[in-house]
Amino acid sequence: MSAPPPYPGNEKEMPPPNPAYPQQPPGNAPQYGAQYGQQATTVVVAQPAYTVVQNFRESPVRIKCQFCQADIVTSTNYEIGILTVVACIVLACVGCDLGCCLIPFCMGACKNVVHQCPNCNQEVGRYNRI
Repeated sequence: MSAPPPYPGNEKEMPPPNPAYPQQPPGNAPQYGAQYGQQATTVVVAQPAYTVVQNFRESPVRIKCQFCQADIVTSTNYEIGILTVVACIVLACVGCDLGCCLIPFCMGACKNVVHQCPNCNQEVGRYNRI
C-alpha cells in the first residue's frame, strides 16, 4: 500500500521570515549580535558586600563573633560608667550623703553593658549609657 495523496491546501508551508525579526543563529554560534557581525559578551556583576550594623543594648544579641567566627548569643556584664558616677554625685548633692548616694553602683540600670563571646571571652560590643 502506498501513502494517500496530499489533500489540496494541507501542505505545511512556512511563511517567509519577517526581516524585522532576526532569526536565531544555528547551534553553537554566538547568541546575541551574530547576525550583525558582533561578538557575544558576558557581563559579570558582583554584588556589593554589606555590613550589618548591630545595635548592642541591655539584652544579649545573636551575632557571628568576629574573633572566633562562631554563631553565638552574647553574654552580658555590667561595668561602672559615667552615668553611675554622675548619678552618685547628684544624689550626694541632693542630700543622700549617708551612703544612699552609692545606690547607683548597685543598679544595673545605671551601668554600661559589655557584650562578650561565650566561646573566646572577647569583648564584641559595648552599650554606654552616656
